[in-house]
Amino acid sequence: MINIVGVRFKQAGKIYYFDPAELEVQAGANVIVETVRGVEFGQVIVGPRLVPDEKVTQPLKKVLRLATAEDEVQLRENHEKEQKAFGICQEKIAKHNLEMKLVDVEYTFDRSKIIFYFTADGRVDFRELVKDLATVFKTRIELRQIGVRDEAKMLGGLGPCGRPLCCATFLGEFEPVSIKMAKEQNLSLNPVKISGICSRLMCCLRYESSSYRDTKADLPLTGSRVRVDGREGKIVETHQAKESLLVQFGDGSRKEVLLAEVEEILLDNGASEKKSPDPGDKNV
Repeated sequence: MINIVGVRFKQAGKIYYFDPAELEVQAGANVIVETVRGVEFGQVIVGPRLVPDEKVTQPLKKVLRLATAEDEVQLRENHEKEQKAFGICQEKIAKHNLEMKLVDVEYTFDRSKIIFYFTADGRVDFRELVKDLATVFKTRIELRQIGVRDEAKMLGGLGPCGRPLCCATFLGEFEPVSIKMAKEQNLSLNPVKISGICSRLMCCLRYESSSYRDTKADLPLTGSRVRVDGREGKIVETHQAKESLLVQFGDGSRKEVLLAEVEEILLDNGASEKKSPDPGDKNV
């Protein structure tokens, strides 16, 4: 077993694990840690806990110390410098006539490097831009091309639901989202209705996907014949969230019924499958 703490460097950023060493570190504390990028300022999100060695990639970087008031001042100064660097970089991009959109600028805590995040439709030759920026800032320069989902996460905004973007408020990492998830939930496949402001499928399509899949497994297939209220009908729609079926009868009438109200599921060979009695039914 190994003792770890989870540290995050940005709101809704990925949580990274560190070795707290001999320090008494609790969730919510600001800390200075050693990272592959250098020394960084972060907040402990996951308090100290023992986990199996195979659960983390070792060796872990260490928590160097608890952050001080001076560290917090330096962090604020870094943010001010980032805003100035953003404007300077935009001017340089225009000067070199580069087809790229600057999204964000980030100083490492120890100011040993500045990272410029940008989007572009294709590859960009920014070698001359890097030279110009290095001359101005006299530190290491990194230009990092990101995708539209990362851009939305960095900039924030409001989603189609009217709430702040999930990716910018609590999603630490992006997970795959597919059109199949929208189909499973009987959602409109109109791209406008299932896409976020990044023009990609909305992350929230994934939230209830597994529940819909589990519920769907318990429902008869669309097209199956069932007996309801002593009448035979065909299922024309299923509603997983409500666990209900829309049944069309021989006279053309339709009725939405709960799965529990189905008396029999009629099989193709003319046989029938009796519904199992509900354990909560008092008449059982």
